[in-house]
Amino acid sequence: MSQANTSQPTSLRNLAWYWLPPLAWMGLIFFLSAQRHLVGPPQPWLAELLTKSAHFLIYAGLAFWWWRALSRRRRADKVILAAAFAISVLYGASDEFHQSFVPGRDASWLDLLADAAGAAAALWVIWRRDR
Repeated sequence: MSQANTSQPTSLRNLAWYWLPPLAWMGLIFFLSAQRHLVGPPQPWLAELLTKSAHFLIYAGLAFWWWRALSRRRRADKVILAAAFAISVLYGASDEFHQSFVPGRDASWLDLLADAAGAAAALWVIWRRDR
């Protein structure tokens, strides 16, 4: 009986430590996507560059958080890397779909490509580090 009592705080801690970050990161992405207008520079080319860079970095972070949650800091297993990539890109696709319903926003294949590139880059760094 005492073993069950001691495992519950540990499992709650693991839940908070490993699973809360990617879910919170997804919540932040959803919140930002729901904004009608995000502040940016007036020059269209610079705004586009910043937008694509933001997508790249945000989804690199999402892929990292999912890898961390799925692997629990073990070596970069290919299945876990693929799962983290798939979750990140599918969330990026759902986010673009979500943006298509937000006034003043639209869905963009180029944004999804930046999302996928960011996720792939982060996971590639993790894979290379563990080789």
